[in-house]
Amino acid sequence: MGRRAIVCGTGFGLRVHVPALRAAGFEVAALVGRDADRTARRAARLGIPAGFDSLVAALNATAADVVTIATPPDTHAELAALAIAAGRHVICEKPLALTVAQAEALTEAAAAAGLVALVGTEFRWDPAVEAVRAAIATGLIGRPHTATVLRSYPILAAADAPTPAWWFDRSRGGGWLRANGTHLIDQLQLWLGPIVDVAAVLGQSVPRPAGDADDGYAVLLRTAGGAIAVLQESAATWGEPAEVTRIAGTDGTVSIVDGHAFLATAGGTRRLTPEPSPPPPTDAADARPWTAAEIAAYTGLAQWLYRRLDDPHLTEVPAPATFADGLSVLRVVEAIEAAAVAFPGGAR
Repeated sequence: MGRRAIVCGTGFGLRVHVPALRAAGFEVAALVGRDADRTARRAARLGIPAGFDSLVAALNATAADVVTIATPPDTHAELAALAIAAGRHVICEKPLALTVAQAEALTEAAAAAGLVALVGTEFRWDPAVEAVRAAIATGLIGRPHTATVLRSYPILAAADAPTPAWWFDRSRGGGWLRANGTHLIDQLQLWLGPIVDVAAVLGQSVPRPAGDADDGYAVLLRTAGGAIAVLQESAATWGEPAEVTRIAGTDGTVSIVDGHAFLATAGGTRRLTPEPSPPPPTDAADARPWTAAEIAAYTGLAQWLYRRLDDPHLTEVPAPATFADGLSVLRVVEAIEAAAVAFPGGAR
């Protein structure tokens, strides 16, 4: 019998976790959502054998090897703790928990149980992100000293942009820093090592009737290795999405441009990434342009886990973010939130 998984969450869980797990070879044995009847209907629509409104019920009814968690952040700690107590391996969406204290407890529990416990920072499997990591790790740019990571998106440009209820509720882990900044913090630490100092501005560019969590931020960071990084995002910027990623070192600069990684040195500039493979098919009803990229990256994460369950000594790269990595990211997030000055007129 193959490996089996339980998916918690009927939004991102259905849209990305389910197809990625299946592409990696897992059987999705159960779906968990808040409403039992609606979850059962959604499960049936996608050929999932059962739907539940309780993870405990799903654990008792299935012999699943893995639990994946794609629910609002305020539920992560409870669900991950239940999975760990039941002896199941876990992939939990970021942020790992609401607080560092919760993340510490989860990390310790998973380690004590000898379980594989991963965080869903799936873009480690983006070829350009991996190419940047490899270029830095192999010394192609010398000693890294300056990083610039900028993002602007129109997702939240309208004050009444439709979002899940928790997105702008700070008490539930909402806000763009925790939703997307966690990906970028994970990547910076993957590339450059631990972040040790932060200064930040955090707030709402567009006042939100839905709540007080941030829609953008700007952070100045310093790593333990002495590199300085500027990390800035706005999800409230009209126009086409824009992304800048540049890591400069003493011997060269590695960048991501239009999804490709490039290395610039005194000898010129060359591309580090091959032409991408065609993306996997997605539900035609899903109009979000980034879904194919999310599924492709998450498939890489799920494939790594499938192989790791058969080989405890697996060392291949890309390697996923562990709960320890998720804890490290959450420490940086809490430091940013503690250090942040609010936008003029905006909530923090």
